[in-house]
Parts: sequence; structure tokens; C-alpha cells
Amino acid sequence: MPKPMDGSGDQELIRLNKFIANSGVCSRREADELIKAGTVKVNGVVVTEMGTKVSPTDKVKFGDQALRREKNKYILLNKPKGYITTMSDPQKRNTVIALIKDACKERVYPVGRLDRNTTGLLLFTNDGFITKKLTHPRYGIKKIYHVVLNKPLTKEDKNKITEGMELDDGFIRVDQIEYIGDGKDKREIGIELHSGKNRIVRRIFEQLEHRVEKLDRVYFAGLTKKNLPRGKWRFLEQKEINLLKMICSK
Repeated sequence: MPKPMDGSGDQELIRLNKFIANSGVCSRREADELIKAGTVKVNGVVVTEMGTKVSPTDKVKFGDQALRREKNKYILLNKPKGYITTMSDPQKRNTVIALIKDACKERVYPVGRLDRNTTGLLLFTNDGFITKKLTHPRYGIKKIYHVVLNKPLTKEDKNKITEGMELDDGFIRVDQIEYIGDGKDKREIGIELHSGKNRIVRRIFEQLEHRVEKLDRVYFAGLTKKNLPRGKWRFLEQKEINLLKMICSK
């Protein structure tokens, strides 16, 4: 029998609504409605209790359809400018999902966000464990950005960023900031940080009255843009998946 959620649980157990969502039938919220309506059976028994957990060996059915947990998929996109990081948009703007719509039959979701005018690495997956680890501030995932400013960054301002700054939502210190290349063009900056705060890179420079003209994420959790043109996607190689899992297991 399925097990009510009691907070102790075996790591092999998974919430029934998540199992249904992972099978590709619908979203987790929609799965709750299916459960409430009595349309879901586990091992031949109708289940309507919210919070129920199932194991990988339980047989789950929606109506007459046997459900299977989808295989985990990992897709890396080199996001172009002009796309928003949402699953859909009521204003009919371009979304990142449109760029990977034919990649796989599984429902994958973006890990974190890049704003509309930011380009670069964006990971998609249906692996909830990986997503949680990569987006939660506690785990401090490493990110590197290539920044182009509207005017040169002075050494004084560069030192202020290095020392740390107080923003509206708290203190922020980057891991590293350097001029790109030979340093002659002081508008081009490389910045490394672990913070996942919203628009953090743009806000750091805005604090010093600089406008970010271009922002490109070139490194994310051990992944790079090597051999991945702008607007294109690819599946992660197994060694990259292993690296992600190693990072997330710490």
C-alpha cells in the first residue's frame, strides 16, 4: 500500500503528485486535483489522500493508463537575447521552452532564471533533486559572467566590488572580478560569484552607476559553452551529469 507522508520516510519514496507529474501526464498541481477526484489508483486501490508517497515498485494508474516515472533528462541551452525564462507567457513573448520544444518527450524545466536580455548557459532537467541543489542559496553554486559595461570600470569601483557591497536585499561579495583579456578595454569584465539573488550582477554595477549593456553566463556548476553556439542546445554527456551529481552531493 502507498504510505502517508509522515516526514521520516525512505529516500526511495516519492510524493504521489510528483510521481504523476514526472510521468508527463500533467503538472504537480494538476496531479493533486486528479488525486482528489479519485482518478488515481496505487496497486489497484483508489488514493485520495494528499501527501501520499509511493515507492518505485508501486503500480500507479490514472484511469486505465499505467504511469511510469520518466527518465531524468539534462539539456544545456546557450540562451540568446530576447527570450524569457518561463514555461509559457500570456503576453506571447518568446520563451526558452520554445528553443528546446523538440528535444525530448519528457517535461523538463529551467534550473533558475536568466532575464530576457541575459544570454548564456541555462540548464533544463526533470531531476528535482538536482534542481533544488542548484537553485537553493545554501549550496552556493559557482557562476561566471562576461559583462560589457556602458563605460570603463575604474580600479576604485573594481575594488569596491571585491571588498563587498550593501545592496537593498543585503550584503554581497563576489568571489573574483577581473578585466577581460589584456585589460585594455575596461568595459569588459569577468565576474565570478555564488549568489543566486535576482538580477544580482546587474544590480552590483547599477549600484556604482554603471549600466550593463551585455551580460553572458559562460560557466554554471561546472558546465561551459564550449562547442555550443548561441540559440542551440545539447544533452549533457554522462561525465557532466556525474559532475553535477557530485557537486550536489556535497
